[in-house]
Amino acid sequence: MNKAKEDSLLVVWTSGDKEVALKMVFMYARNSMKKAWWDRVKLVVWGPSSNLLAQDKELQEQVKIMQDFGVEMYACITCADMYGVTGALQELGIEVIPMGVPLTEMLKGEWKTITF
Repeated sequence: MNKAKEDSLLVVWTSGDKEVALKMVFMYARNSMKKAWWDRVKLVVWGPSSNLLAQDKELQEQVKIMQDFGVEMYACITCADMYGVTGALQELGIEVIPMGVPLTEMLKGEWKTITF
């Protein structure tokens, strides 16, 4: 069945809590694509989550799995720079960019948005 409009989900992950990442954020984002609950999923790493991700190997492995399922990954460059982790996030295949304008456009557009 063709959908009239693409179902798009934006997940904004700001929490520095690993358990929140593993037991909610990553599970939902991954399964959203794996099980085709959404046509498109973008996960934005913002604030303390960028520092946590840059330091945690288990989370980095989970990011690769999400990417393999088609989750698009972005990070706020201002936050990443503040934590000194821009390069580490880029090495994970995450697009590190200014996020204010893209976030605003998605919020004003047709993207469904959840934050953690």
